[in-house]
Amino acid sequence: MTMRTEDATIERTDGTELRASLLGAGGEALRPWTVLRGRDVSGQREIVVNDYASRALGVEPDATVTLRASCARGAEAPPPVEFRIVGVAEFPFDTPGASELGTTASALAAACGGEGESSADFIVVQSTGDADAAAAEISALRPDLRPFTNDQAIGQMERGGFTYFRQISTVLTTVTLSFALLLITVLLTVSVNQRLGEVAALRALGFSRRRVVLDVLCESALIVGIGGVLSLPLGVLLAVWLDRILKGMPGIPTSLHFFVFEPQALWMHGALLAATAILAAVYPMRIVARLPIAATLRNEVIG
Repeated sequence: MTMRTEDATIERTDGTELRASLLGAGGEALRPWTVLRGRDVSGQREIVVNDYASRALGVEPDATVTLRASCARGAEAPPPVEFRIVGVAEFPFDTPGASELGTTASALAAACGGEGESSADFIVVQSTGDADAAAAEISALRPDLRPFTNDQAIGQMERGGFTYFRQISTVLTTVTLSFALLLITVLLTVSVNQRLGEVAALRALGFSRRRVVLDVLCESALIVGIGGVLSLPLGVLLAVWLDRILKGMPGIPTSLHFFVFEPQALWMHGALLAATAILAAVYPMRIVARLPIAATLRNEVIG
């Protein structure tokens, strides 16, 4: 599938104009946009518009508009061409407040006065085998092209655009876990120190050291577990709120999300909570395990 983008001015019959980006796709029936209302382009002089352009112009499918393309490859401005809007679509790189139009590659070439019908800004190729090997063969055959696999493009985007957010997330997670670990350790230690007499009495009645140690561990797991369960809905609400703020920045596509739920994140959340519960209970369990029963009971009676 080949794709080419040009600037254009779309004009309604009453003279209302709107600057937009015109995308021409060719080579396959599959289009890069998703039709929300109406249908997809299937012939010449048919276009789809994004929701912002539809609302800004006040047009719906079956409306007729005039298109004036500003083709960079042409030496002269092409004449205006009438197009029929056949659908409202969502484009992969839609940004809030931006107008996007989509049509076929041949229709875009016609809007540009027939110039550049065989040209494209980039080409999408689907390989049936090893994608890296296919990219290497394309590079060997056409040194003037720069092929990228999906993994390479996504990896480059993650390294260049999301490294900062991952670093911030790592720092915040480390600080939060350290504070939670310290707080739960203090709470358990204070709780155990206040119940030393009870623990010594239970040991004297026949409770094993393992039993009282597991009791402290279960108390730590209960505190951490309650906090972990309550943090899930709060985290979802916070993620939605922050995602809405970040997507409001200029130039951010509407389909891009900074916070996306992944099952792996839930497993990591559980593993971190389990590690926090165990580490926070280490010192209180040590106190209970080494508790002198007779001396503790004597101090309780004398005190």
